[in-house]
Amino acid sequence: MNGITGAQIRAARALLRWTAEDLAKAASIGVTTIRRSESEDGQPSITAANLKLIRITLEDAGIEFIARNGGGVGVRFKKPE
Repeated sequence: MNGITGAQIRAARALLRWTAEDLAKAASIGVTTIRRSESEDGQPSITAANLKLIRITLEDAGIEFIARNGGGVGVRFKKPE
């Protein structure tokens, strides 16, 4: 479930027009943790618990994470229900 990349976190923030501070506040974690999670394109070097918090926070804000496919991993807005 937690398998998201730093690039996906950066892209999700950009879609939401959130700063690193906005995401940190929404996820109740430090801004340094957000910046560290985004510093690598691959698997972030943060704890699994913090990565889960980031993912859940972004999903609750309307982001859908796209698994690796023909075009690679990505993000998009969730389809309206």
